[in-house]
Order: sequence, then C-alpha cells, then structure tokens
Amino acid sequence: MATATEQERGAKTHPDIRSYGEVNEDILQMLSRPGKWWWILLGMSIAGIGLLAFSWGNQIINGIGMSGLNPPVGWGAYITTFVFWVGIAHSGTLISAILFLFRARWRQSIYRAAEAMTVFAVMTAGLYPLIHLGRVWHAYWLFPYPNQRMLWPNFSSPLVWDVFAVTTYFTVSSLFFLLGLIPDIAAARDQAPKGTLRQKFYQLTSFGWRGTDRQWHHFGKAYLYLAALATPLVLSVHSVVSWDFAMSIVPGWHATIFAPYFVAGAIFSGVAMVITILVPIRKAFGLEKYLTTKHFDAMAKLCLVTGLIVFYAYLTEFFMAWYSGEDPERRVFWNRAFGHYWWATWIMLTCNGIIPILLWFKRVRYSIPALFVITLFINIGMWFERYVIIVTSLSHEYVPFAWNVYRPSLTEMGIVIGTFGWFFFWILLFIRLLPPVAIAEIKEVLPPPMRPKKREEVAP
Repeated sequence: MATATEQERGAKTHPDIRSYGEVNEDILQMLSRPGKWWWILLGMSIAGIGLLAFSWGNQIINGIGMSGLNPPVGWGAYITTFVFWVGIAHSGTLISAILFLFRARWRQSIYRAAEAMTVFAVMTAGLYPLIHLGRVWHAYWLFPYPNQRMLWPNFSSPLVWDVFAVTTYFTVSSLFFLLGLIPDIAAARDQAPKGTLRQKFYQLTSFGWRGTDRQWHHFGKAYLYLAALATPLVLSVHSVVSWDFAMSIVPGWHATIFAPYFVAGAIFSGVAMVITILVPIRKAFGLEKYLTTKHFDAMAKLCLVTGLIVFYAYLTEFFMAWYSGEDPERRVFWNRAFGHYWWATWIMLTCNGIIPILLWFKRVRYSIPALFVITLFINIGMWFERYVIIVTSLSHEYVPFAWNVYRPSLTEMGIVIGTFGWFFFWILLFIRLLPPVAIAEIKEVLPPPMRPKKREEVAP
C-alpha cells in the first residue's frame, strides 16, 4: 500500500486526475475501436514485415552472398542490429524493476510501455542469429543434444554465454510483464461487453483475478521477488553481449571498458526509445494527465546521465588507443575517425555526444517535441555506434593485405528496415489489446477519493 508521502507525490505528478473511475475510463478507452491513423501505421508495419520476408527469402534462396558480408568482415549490419535491439530491451527492466525497488514513483505511467518494448525488442533481436546463419534450416545444429554428427556447441565461447543470457532475460522479462498486467486485464475484462471474443480473451488472461486481499498479498510478493531477480539481468545481459567482442583479440575490441560501456549505452538507447514511443501515444490518446512533462523530464535526465557516460567511454577509447602505443589499435581508431568510416563515426559522436548536451536545459527537457527529435537522433547514433565498433575493427585487423571495405547490401538493409516494421507491429497490437498504462499502480499513488457526506435525515 502507498504511504501518505507517496500519495502526496502521486497527487503532484498527476494533479488533473479526479477519481479512480476516471483512471479506468481514460486508460481503457485506448482499447476501443482503432482510428484511421492506427490502421495507417499498422499497414506501414505490415509493409515492413513484407520487406523483411522478401529480403530474407531472397537471401535464403540465393545464399548469404546476397549480403555484403565478405572476409574479413564476417559481422556487419546483422550483428549491429542484433546488439542494437538487445540494448533497446534494457530500459524496460531498468524502469520496471530497479526503479520499483528504489520506489521511484514517476515510473508508474511509463513502465508498462517500457516492459512491452523489452519483450518485443528481444523478439526482434532473436531473429538475427537465424538471419545471420544463412542456411536457416540448419539452425537445430546449434542446440546441444546427442547426435550422430558429433556437432556440439563450444560452451567456452562467449557466443554461447550470449544465448543463455538473452534467453534468460527474455523469460524473466516476459513473466514480469505478464504478472504486472493481471490486475489491469481484470479491469478490462469487467468493462468488456459480455460474451464477446475480447471479453473471453481477458477472462482467460486475467487468471481469475478478483482483487481480494489474499490475491493482492501474493501478487505484491511475487512482483517484488521477480523485480529482485530481474535487476541483476540489467547489468549482466549486456555485459555478456559486450564479451562477444571483448574476449577476442581484435583491435578495438579487447578492452575492459566494454561491459560498463555497453550497459550504459543500452540504458541510454532504451530510455530514448521509450520516449520516442510514448510521445505519439500521449498525443494520440490524450494522456497528458498520465504522461506529464515531469515524467519526460525524469527520463530525459536518465538519458543525460547515461549519455555522458557513453561519451566519456568514447573519449577513453580514443585516448587508450593512443596511450597504449600499439600500432594496430592506433590504426583502427584513426580509421574510425578519418578513414573509410569517418562518416559513421561522426554521426555516432554527434548524435550520442553533442546533441544530448541540449538535455542540460530544463526548457528542452520540458518540451515534448524537442525530446522526440532528440531521442530519434540518439537511436540513430546508437545504431551507428554498434556499426562503428564492429565494422571498423574487423576491416582493419593486424595484416594489411587482408584489409577490406564493407558495404551493406540492399538485402541487408531491407532486412534491417523490415525488423523495425516487425517491432512496431507488436507495439501497435499491444496498445489496442492490453492497457499500455498501469491502471492499478496509478491508483495506488493517488490520494483517496473524496467521499460524499451522507444527507442528514430531516425530522418530519
């Protein structure tokens, strides 16, 4: 139960909400019949999925040579985008689990969308190991089971650690997401027309929730335990992803800074994506009372802090390459800044280091359009960060005669663009099927509604 102090903070964060019934009405109206713009966006997302299917089918039929991958660059746009989507997924667990444990009350209006984004981002990232495999029908070779071919994954490889880390993260995040939804699905069930398919769906997924004291007691304990379990995953999962690079001896990768650098970058890009998604939702559904400028200000501050850490890591990398005296390291970082990939490096530095400086100003943090534009640039910059790390190091390793210039093919870019359609397709379905803002937790921080006084009985 929320304390009096927490309710006072909730009243300040949501000053325009008058009653508990108003919360139900405002949030559940998002689940009504979709409008024209929702259908337009859904059509664009389906078109993106079609582009993904066409490009991937073209690669399967004609071979992995349809991509731009060529020695020495065996990882390119596919692994770049894989790491990008795993990073996007981190903000959901951060906002929902860590901020829940620290009792940050501003998370209540935003954590549901962040959790959904986490699940869908991991679903998107999971496509890339299959896409990058080329011969996708042989994907079962990756699984460790007794077979006559004696093909067993190398459990000492960081790539295997990556599989276990990401699948564990997806499992825990999905359970955390579904558990928090149960009370709100029950509220949607009670308002849905009786006997409809929607009402039956909510009846099934609410798991018999009635809101009794016993159910709330067990719900609170389960949510707390899952939050505690999910918290280490925020630090561990992207640390393991960074070890895919740092455990190698490739110039520009073999660095102890990679784990904190990747974690900060994941939170940076993830929170930016939450802002990017919530701004249109807030405008389209009139949720200004629930997604206030104070919520966006708090997320912008989190972006600013993690962005400064990421920019510091960039400068540290360049300094250590120079200070180390190692010629391969110096060549790689010189190539990043002034070689074939200078344009990608400067896009990265501008979008992730220079543009976020604007977040120091309160006027910018309180401007919703400005935040939307800034977070778009941040996510562009974070994609190019992964591109720069992967491609510049692989294209300029130790032996000069093996150097090569990597250029993504149309097939690769079709798949990359198509996976954005795949991601937003699930986001659009989510906001129409399930409450995208937490009803129960917003009510928890609101002050109790005023009870009307009983009329005094008039003596005859």
